[in-house]
Amino acid sequence: MIGLLLVPQTRQPIQVLLHKTLALFGPSIIDESKQLKIEHYNWKLKDENGAILNFENTKGKVVLVNFWATWCPPCIAEMPSMQLLYEDYKDEIEFVFVSNEEFSVINKFISNKGYTFRVFNPITKYPDAFDVTSIPRTFLIDKQGRKVIDKTGAANWNSETVRKTIDELLK
Repeated sequence: MIGLLLVPQTRQPIQVLLHKTLALFGPSIIDESKQLKIEHYNWKLKDENGAILNFENTKGKVVLVNFWATWCPPCIAEMPSMQLLYEDYKDEIEFVFVSNEEFSVINKFISNKGYTFRVFNPITKYPDAFDVTSIPRTFLIDKQGRKVIDKTGAANWNSETVRKTIDELLK
């Protein structure tokens, strides 16, 4: 097993499998008394076509923000559950998938995996409320701008807990 982890061609698939096993469970909901509110939405992002997303326009909406990369095993492990969640909620909540990678790399990954969500590159620094020090890092934000979920590492985003939480936030 150790030998397989040393070989670059087998390292990533083994790491992804390990993270998929760890990501069988959905993320936890933050206790309401500890939910921090995003005070500043001053953040601009662009998609592969150069269209600008002003994060200010997500105010008053339920938003899922995911920081990820194509080379990141835990990111790869949770993406199938993200895609399933996206398919069911794309018309009801805002999905903001953020990567610093070149769109040529992102698009190849997305195409090979059959994912349909839109990915953004940041143009400006993200708000201080998103203190991202490692990826994947995902936030579920309610209509009032409170972080309801703040998860570092892989998780099952298509879990019953996440779906029930989103359904409640949409009411």
